[in-house]
Amino acid sequence: MLQFRVLQLSDRDWVQKALRASDFRGCEYSFANNLAWRRAADTRIAQYKDFYICASFAAEDGVPIFIYPSGSGDLRDVLREMAETAISLGHPLRISGVTEQTLPVLREIAGMHFTAEPYPDGFDYIYETKDLIGLAGKKYHKKRNHLMRFRREYENYSFSELTAEDMDACITMSAQFYNEKHGYTDDSSVIEQFAIHTYFTHFEELGLCGGVLRVNGNLAGFSIGEPLCSDTFVTHIEKADTSYHGAYTALTQAFTEHFAKGFRYINREEDLGIEGLRKAKQSYYPAFLLTKYRCEFAHPEILL
Repeated sequence: MLQFRVLQLSDRDWVQKALRASDFRGCEYSFANNLAWRRAADTRIAQYKDFYICASFAAEDGVPIFIYPSGSGDLRDVLREMAETAISLGHPLRISGVTEQTLPVLREIAGMHFTAEPYPDGFDYIYETKDLIGLAGKKYHKKRNHLMRFRREYENYSFSELTAEDMDACITMSAQFYNEKHGYTDDSSVIEQFAIHTYFTHFEELGLCGGVLRVNGNLAGFSIGEPLCSDTFVTHIEKADTSYHGAYTALTQAFTEHFAKGFRYINREEDLGIEGLRKAKQSYYPAFLLTKYRCEFAHPEILL
């Protein structure tokens, strides 16, 4: 049976090894993401041989939700351990983060002895990197206009890699947005602030990439991301001051060009079912949405 505990920064090396072995494109397969958002769903982790298993223990019905394991070795073996854990808790076995790539693997092992339901709020928005850099074609006409207006109105703008000297200004900007939205009244905003604090506190140890956009020396936006897998870069956080027209477009384009041009894809994570976030992500015309399924074994003993 698996023994779960809270994820720590000291786990990074062995977790990264497991993540690299699987090379999955989903945003949940980022150590930095898992560490920063661990409070969002009472996330805990376990190690089994060369597998990394992450699970949320905050479901309303009390049933833990495992993320499809990453690592190398016999998947049947680790699934047995997950099933034994679920049985010991008196619950069905639920596994999220299952994609069109991994669903057939589960079917090969367990046949039709489980259900698989897509959860659109968790689909990742995946873009062609060249599209976010070039903004070419009719569909990006509005984005190009925003970018040109930004460059025209704010000639004295700059984009540079985020350094330790920039962090206080970025944290202040994030706190201002939080206070303006009365974030203390919203659990998701509180958790986001914890995530941002984690990214900045452990920026170098997590191997993150960061960029800052400035106008006349004043901070206009910042973004944080990292390489996710062999062909995909992920953007974790993007904040911009909308009093500068086109700041978000300018930040997205510059950050992508500077850090991600060596990757085919950009993962800009999910929309969480938030309508404004969904519209913003759709406005950049993703190449595809990474479909994810939540699978449930009502009788996990089938895996034993």
